[in-house]
Amino acid sequence: MQVIELLGHYKLIFLFVFCSNLNLAQSLTDDFLENQIKKGINYIVIQNYDLAEKTFQDIDTKYVELPLGKIYLAATLIAKSYDYETPFEDEKITSYLSEAKKVSENLLKVNKTDILFNYYYALAIGYQAYFEALKGNVLKAFSLGLNSYDIFEDILKKDSSFQDAMIAVGTYKYWKSDKLKYLNWLPFIEDEREIAKRLLINAIKNNSFNSHLAIYSLIWIFINERDFIRAKNIAELALKKYPQSRLFREVLARVYEDIDLNQSINLYYKLLDSYQNLNLNNRVKVIIIKHKIAIQLQKLGKDQQALKICDEILSIQDLSNYELEKLESRLERIKRMKIELSK
Repeated sequence: MQVIELLGHYKLIFLFVFCSNLNLAQSLTDDFLENQIKKGINYIVIQNYDLAEKTFQDIDTKYVELPLGKIYLAATLIAKSYDYETPFEDEKITSYLSEAKKVSENLLKVNKTDILFNYYYALAIGYQAYFEALKGNVLKAFSLGLNSYDIFEDILKKDSSFQDAMIAVGTYKYWKSDKLKYLNWLPFIEDEREIAKRLLINAIKNNSFNSHLAIYSLIWIFINERDFIRAKNIAELALKKYPQSRLFREVLARVYEDIDLNQSINLYYKLLDSYQNLNLNNRVKVIIIKHKIAIQLQKLGKDQQALKICDEILSIQDLSNYELEKLESRLERIKRMKIELSK
């Protein structure tokens, strides 16, 4: 299997830490802290990264004995770069996560069996795993991810109602089983996909604050299983709940690629407008979305419209080294697509 394919699979495995948060209702007794974390994470979900960063900076200043502020400051910066397809603030993110890990380790020295302290540690290294995966450091990401998963699984064994651990374990179990499904005949390889889906569904039914992550994971699971109607229904409900979410709009557009190409194109255009209205000159994301629109137009036999979009993309001459690196393989596909459409 190619490295890029492995990376893609590991990104899905590490989705459980994307915008992740505490199961606040069962964990925190400080109402102010609980409300601030809820508010900050909601800012991430609706892509208001400036307010998210300010909120988590306030938490980090007020609660220096906890790693939460630093973990979510890193999470905000990761989510922002992931959303905008802009370079990571590597030094800043690494510093936040390293400090969060140290704070968590100090708490574990006080009480190594405390579930919350273990959760903080698993969350910190889980974000490290996700960050390394996004940067393409597959082996390091996988090692950190397994370590984080083991702790989450241990937490769930001790407290079966711990929603965030449930989502983390469910997501990991599904994708691990899916990649090993051809080895399920071996006695030591267990197919845990149905168990994993039940864990995610239970987390959603119990209305955990982290339920949007379970929803997102389930959408991709149903896409993987080619159950596009269920994926569509879930994605539409998610977008209704989070109408500003580009994450859910993009995955819904992906679902419609296998249901209704015209609707998929409409959703991609709305997504494109959302990015272009940011006025950030984030051309990587714009080019990716335009290419996806061109692909759907080609499927519909609208070759001239698709060709026009390819020409628009390939007419850009001043891409930076970062943009060229991110878009290298895609630009080659677009060039081949243009040749095909021009025949």
